Amino acid sequence: MTVRAIRLVLLLCLLAAFLPVEAGASSPPPGATARCRDGSYSFSKHRSGTCSHHGGVAIWLGASSSASARVAVGRTILLGPRTRSAGCRLGALPDRRCSPGAFYARLTRAVVCGRGFHTSAVRNVPQSEKFSVEREYGLTPAYYGTSLEIDHIVPLELGGSNAIANLFPERATARPGYHAKDRLENRLHQLVCAGTMSLAAARSGIARNWPALYRRVFGVPPR
Repeated sequence: MTVRAIRLVLLLCLLAAFLPVEAGASSPPPGATARCRDGSYSFSKHRSGTCSHHGGVAIWLGASSSASARVAVGRTILLGPRTRSAGCRLGALPDRRCSPGAFYARLTRAVVCGRGFHTSAVRNVPQSEKFSVEREYGLTPAYYGTSLEIDHIVPLELGGSNAIANLFPERATARPGYHAKDRLENRLHQLVCAGTMSLAAARSGIARNWPALYRRVFGVPPR
């Protein structure tokens, strides 16, 4: 190899060292827990709402998403009577007549605060159920992408159920927004696991009026 060829190889190696490498499905960035459908990565620790505004989860990363990680959830317990299944009022908050909130009996504080618990082990909302929620709220059943999310009222990280009584359609443009609710869910999980708030109080508070609970927890209105 000539001196000129050696210099060219060295120059190419030097340039390659400074070029950014795009992370692909086979090389996720350190700490990522999921790859979203739009190609971005999520670093969510609890996995509640992971990639919810990026088209959903394309693939879970890590062993916790395997079938062996699934847990027994027990029966669904409603936080109030479900008196309607049609003509539900669409707004920033769920219509409690249709969506009172619900949780799983066996997802106790000890379970949801356990080191091995991940919401991916209990998340199970098929598209047919999402369509049913949209119909109940007067929407045309469709794939709305990032403009609409079928959200859990009591989040999975607090033992929330996948039953339709615990689901409601949340628009991306609704105010207060979904980002604030996500922050509240994570904070409630921390408070419950620290023993500062009971799991029952966290569940009932977020189901009854989550913006009011947000103000209690953070001392400011949600944005």
